[in-house]
Amino acid sequence: MRKILFISTALLALGACTQKNDDSLKEKVESYAVVEVKSPLYDALSENDKKIVGLFRQAAEIMDGLFWKQTFGDKAKIEALPDGYAKTYAMINYGAWDHLDDNKPFIEGYGEKPLGCQYYPQDMTMEEWEAFDDPDKLSLYTVIRRDENGGLKTVWYRDEYKEELEKVCALLEEAAALTENEGMRTYLTERIKAFRTDDYLASDMAWMDMKDCNMDLVIGPIENYDDHLFEAKAAYECFILLKDETRSANLAKYVALLPTLQTMLPCPEEYKTFVPGTSSDLNVYDAIYYAGDCNAGSKTIAINLPNDERVHAAKGARRLQLYNSMMAKFDKILAPIGEILMTPDQQQYLSADAFFWNVTFHEVAHGLGVKETVNGKGSVDEAMGSEKTTWEEAKADILGLFMVNRLIDMGEISDITKEESIATFIAGIVRSVRFGSASSHGKANMMCFNFMEDNGAFTRNAEGRYVVDFEKAAEAIDAWAALILETQATGNLEFAQKYSAENASIRETLAAEVAKVNKAGIPRDIVFDFAW
Repeated sequence: MRKILFISTALLALGACTQKNDDSLKEKVESYAVVEVKSPLYDALSENDKKIVGLFRQAAEIMDGLFWKQTFGDKAKIEALPDGYAKTYAMINYGAWDHLDDNKPFIEGYGEKPLGCQYYPQDMTMEEWEAFDDPDKLSLYTVIRRDENGGLKTVWYRDEYKEELEKVCALLEEAAALTENEGMRTYLTERIKAFRTDDYLASDMAWMDMKDCNMDLVIGPIENYDDHLFEAKAAYECFILLKDETRSANLAKYVALLPTLQTMLPCPEEYKTFVPGTSSDLNVYDAIYYAGDCNAGSKTIAINLPNDERVHAAKGARRLQLYNSMMAKFDKILAPIGEILMTPDQQQYLSADAFFWNVTFHEVAHGLGVKETVNGKGSVDEAMGSEKTTWEEAKADILGLFMVNRLIDMGEISDITKEESIATFIAGIVRSVRFGSASSHGKANMMCFNFMEDNGAFTRNAEGRYVVDFEKAAEAIDAWAALILETQATGNLEFAQKYSAENASIRETLAAEVAKVNKAGIPRDIVFDFAW
């Protein structure tokens, strides 16, 4: 049963338009379908668990405020705008820049979004940065500020955001005292220590061990996508999740297959020596609250954490599929796109189940492949530099599809066909490229789409509709996966930069197709109305 309810996008306007310049933003605002978030899993919670979830929500709201500080600055400037489309769209985007249009400014008086957001001084020069000798300047958990003499200094998050973090710790301490789940209590206790020390390893390990709880809390400074200057600074966010025990049980067997899947990757043996941990888990949740980074612009539909490779080596990773959010995007966005762009006879292959499997194994794919270069350049992340996230997302995209197809061949996935997996994947790329090229995810999607097209995975008929050649698509999947794995394994940053510069863009034909989809009024993403 679907656990969300769609309501009119008109509600997003939040009142009558009071500014003439708001009229030009009406279409942008209405490009987000409003989803009222409800879950029967919440109704089934005990009163004690509902109290805990309430404490989590208060902590999440603080995370939300911290992310405003990090990405925009003073939220009060947006809150002071007259009610209307400009204000509404700014609240969706956590500032004056459009997440779905390459971060272009949409409010008068704001220029281009600073590449480093508020993590660095706005007037910092590259010469200053290169001369700044501090071992912590690229830490995930420091901001760069000016000292009393005007020079650069690092400030730890625990000091920069101390007042807010102490409030979060108090809420989590209260939740830890209430919970009857030992794993949750341990995780919350360690996370409190992490907020006060900026050392998140122990709490990440504790989160990995929290496998039998009916709820989950992902909270803290986690992803570094918001820092477009160095991809070095972690942004605050929070998810509150309720576990779908039935769907999770159906996924349990795939964790044991991870080492086998690693050996099947379409690349030389020396590129797949990494052995993924089998204490990883793969579970399904309803998301009942998003806050901060994960709520800005396009919405996350699956989680693969922690990011710390020390945890990967010791325990693997956790992959959390956000089923209600996923189905919202399929129903409101992906399926209508496929109906417009694909031939009628191939529309039969558009499948919500295939979308679920593709997204699920996208997250699994982050834990596979190459972690260390084979030629002495250190870790893949170190060697790939500014391209690391784009190519990692590209790897996850295509290896996820590769694994779904292999598991279908093995009889391990039996509720979809390879045709459904591939056709849904291609329509899904068009859904994703509408987010633009500002994000690493967007660039990865565009490279994948262009590679698939160049290698004959699909063509267009006389009416301009997609015709998938499933045999060529299978060959293209292997070839694109092999190219990515080789680039990462050899740490070939020069090639990666050149390739993405030439291929991580929307070509003219696709741009026209995206315009056609937009004209049809299909939303680009969703925005949440949290109904609890």
